[in-house]
Amino acid sequence: MSGAPAASVFPDKIAKGGRYALLLVALANAMSLLDRQILAILAPAIKKDLAIGDAEMGLLYGTVFALFYALFSLPVGRLADGWLRTRLLAISIFVWSLATGLGALASTFALLALSRLGVGIGEAATQPAGTSLVYDFWPRQRRGFVMAVLASAIALGLGGSLVLGGVAAHAWDARYAGGAAPFGLKGWQFAFAVAALPGLVLSAFLWRLPEPRRGLMDGVETPPDPHPFRASGAVLGSVLPGLNWLSLRRQGASAASFAFNLGALGLIVVAAVGLAHFGKLLSPRPPLVLGGVTIDAHALQWLVIGFGVYVLVNLLQGLKISDKQAWRVIAGAPTVPLCMAVGTLQSALNYGMMAFNPSFLIRTYGLTMQQTALGFGLLSAGMGIVGPLIWGPLSDRLQRRFPGAGRAWVALFAMGLSPILSFWVYFAPDPMSFYMRFALYSMVLTGWMPPLYAILYDQVLPRLRGITASLYLLAMTILGMGIGPYAVGFISDLTGDLRTGMLSINVVAAPIVVLMLVIVRRASRDEMTLAARAAG
Repeated sequence: MSGAPAASVFPDKIAKGGRYALLLVALANAMSLLDRQILAILAPAIKKDLAIGDAEMGLLYGTVFALFYALFSLPVGRLADGWLRTRLLAISIFVWSLATGLGALASTFALLALSRLGVGIGEAATQPAGTSLVYDFWPRQRRGFVMAVLASAIALGLGGSLVLGGVAAHAWDARYAGGAAPFGLKGWQFAFAVAALPGLVLSAFLWRLPEPRRGLMDGVETPPDPHPFRASGAVLGSVLPGLNWLSLRRQGASAASFAFNLGALGLIVVAAVGLAHFGKLLSPRPPLVLGGVTIDAHALQWLVIGFGVYVLVNLLQGLKISDKQAWRVIAGAPTVPLCMAVGTLQSALNYGMMAFNPSFLIRTYGLTMQQTALGFGLLSAGMGIVGPLIWGPLSDRLQRRFPGAGRAWVALFAMGLSPILSFWVYFAPDPMSFYMRFALYSMVLTGWMPPLYAILYDQVLPRLRGITASLYLLAMTILGMGIGPYAVGFISDLTGDLRTGMLSINVVAAPIVVLMLVIVRRASRDEMTLAARAAG
């Protein structure tokens, strides 16, 4: 079986239970961002209690989370392509909710890092399994709307994390201002405990959700994988340093493949050491203690990023050898890698901004944590919900009017204009002006995700959506989320100005615009060659 759809009519109706499934997956996305983003509103209190700086907060928010989120997205992405996605999502939510609750016990940087590590592992299944699941309920022509709903849910989780975290922490600290708080918990620790509860409930509903017929909506119904866990373990073994060499040997890789792998490893190590040394020279940081080991913050940052980049190299090399059809589909035309590159760059910008927005408001305008949580949290949630629900259906409409380019033009508009608006927003003279300007900025910015993701997933076969999502998540998380917040925190510590650090990340907008212009020209042509690439 080539896996490519025949010249048949795709189903045009939503499968039974599709709306309920979309609701549950959307809530999973919301919970994912809630537990991930809550760190941003709690950052000032955490920095004070743990005596750390912006760069270290960037490490917690981005780098530590990113490594394990990205690494485990690979085996769970493969598992999502062969096992019950409903059960996989339920287990994942349960795990990351427990890890979020561990943050309530954190009294050191190391324990809080362990909590974020666990959240990263648990959340790794959200996008691969969730996207694959809802695509088997919804027809192709409605998927811009589907991605808009998921993007809105992400915004709900983002804004909700600020409201819940800020209000819960403030209420706890106010209640026990005189001391003697139960278990000695600070407000920010209590907020982690509260944030863990909704996910535990949601996991039970997902466990009971029926699994749809895979590929039916794309005219390529796919039989169950007889050994999904074996395949998932093989993916993990193929990317872990050391084990990847055994995997290459089992697959009969040539001497040239081994030489390429070792050469890539050497270049990554040299680059990581050089960047860590450069960071230490520019902005020395107090050493961190992790498990009794003392390590420099910059060294930890680039050690993690280097590890992630090497995992990405291993994944691509293993995919090329072990699944030639997947390699042809994903790498055989430029649109898929270009979409991944654009999403990675945009994520560096978005996560760099999101990690420090609450801190910026508190420092710049003298707002309290509670004021910031309610004002900014509600605004960002509202605009993040409304924006995608406008842009997603609009991109579907434009795609029908201008096949291949309609969605791409929407994404290009959003990602090209929003960086320009950000300078107007972050130089607002007062909080009310900031909120009014941010509303317009957010409305424009939210237009990028639904169309770009719809373009990406329409370029691959149904059986490859999980691994495509995992490959994208690995690149986006390591190079986007892993570098964006750290870069903003690094420049903030270096210059003493958080605004400068945040606006500097807009430099990535220039290559984004160039790459999107290529996607505008190539997307339709590459989608038409999908069947030929799949058949080889």
